[in-house]
Amino acid sequence: MDDIRDEVLDQLKHMQFLIDENQLDDAKKIFLTLHDFEQATIFVNLNATHRHALIKILSDQELADVFDDIDEEPKKIIGLLEELSPKRASHILNLMYTDNVADILSVMEIEELATYLSLMPKDDAEELRQLINYEDQTAGALLATEYLAIEPDCTIGEALQRVKQEANNAETIYYVYVVDDTEKLVGVVSLRDLLTNPDDYLLKTITNTRIISVHPADDQEDVAKMMRDYDFLALPVTDVFNHMIGIITIDDIVDVMDEEAISDYSGLAGVNVDQGTINPFLAAAKRLPWLITLLFLGMSTASLISHYETLVAKASVLAVFISLITGTAGNAGTQSLAVAVRGIALDEEKSMLKMIFTEILIGLLIGTITGLTIFIIVGIWQANWLLGFIIGISMMAAITVANVAGALIPLGMNKIGVDPAVASGPFISTLSDLTSVLIYFSIAQIFLSNFMNHH
Repeated sequence: MDDIRDEVLDQLKHMQFLIDENQLDDAKKIFLTLHDFEQATIFVNLNATHRHALIKILSDQELADVFDDIDEEPKKIIGLLEELSPKRASHILNLMYTDNVADILSVMEIEELATYLSLMPKDDAEELRQLINYEDQTAGALLATEYLAIEPDCTIGEALQRVKQEANNAETIYYVYVVDDTEKLVGVVSLRDLLTNPDDYLLKTITNTRIISVHPADDQEDVAKMMRDYDFLALPVTDVFNHMIGIITIDDIVDVMDEEAISDYSGLAGVNVDQGTINPFLAAAKRLPWLITLLFLGMSTASLISHYETLVAKASVLAVFISLITGTAGNAGTQSLAVAVRGIALDEEKSMLKMIFTEILIGLLIGTITGLTIFIIVGIWQANWLLGFIIGISMMAAITVANVAGALIPLGMNKIGVDPAVASGPFISTLSDLTSVLIYFSIAQIFLSNFMNHH
């Protein structure tokens, strides 16, 4: 309950008090005046006894509205449904929006799914069977079938009357979809257009016939980009023959964007950032394979350093600056990685070649300025301008290579169909350690051997 807002926590305590005092009418009255988000949060956070009391006093439609707004993993929602009788639970599912129900049913055990579907009206059960067959993370998995569809020969006055009649059952009323007698989508009309035009106009005279729609198999990320680009509150989903199947609403797209952001952050960190209060042993099991892989990559760096043991023995001061060069190059590589992953996420692949050249130039500029700075600092600090030059030139080369690697690795992964966010910060940092050490000691060996031979 730590993440509940203070005002909701106060409402939760008040609800518990009213139920304990058996003031159930007051509890119901106050509960139904709360915002949808507050109702759902309170419902989930009540203990089983208090929740059972609330379930008894709420109607099926009121409960369905609460379940529609619960922002929890589907498996947790299934657990809450199991507190009801199967008959009542199936009726509540039947009253909910189909996209939310499909999310819940898609993770149910086969026996439980069969039970709920068998208790629903045949047509509704069949519709839900089709929805749960859509691939996860596609437009089909997000669509709702509750939308407003009206024929083009209606008058605006008749259309407005239909909107009033069907508003409570529709996922959104901001758009009215204009369909012909074969359910083919011919256009869309906004609620604003309906309200600002005369009632005796025919609907087809104000219909926008330029249709922007998606197909059920389209990737959810592409759908999210389309809704962002066009500023839509809802987007129609059609089949290959342009028959209307359903709509995707902005609330589902916000969840998709949240999912994608979590996925990208998880990749950059090399860990699931959304694991919350997961079991520590389970969390460790998930993180270990990645860390073990990085450990072996890190051992390559260690063995590379030991390969240059003789060089370090001759000029022990070189060891002092290893972490400085590897750390700075790693940071530069991670910055470049973030830019590349963001570019791929925004589908800017056409300008990827330009981005690579830009990152090379940025790497050279940052490397030159950083290298020049460290050259002066080391030269003065160690009173050794040759050492300063070696550190400076190594820094410049290491940063440039790390920048290019940070841009190229996610691009390469994307080309072979691997999520580029998996090219995480830890991976780039460890890889840049390896290349930085190689660059640093190679340059040091060249300059020191030439300097020593010369003298």
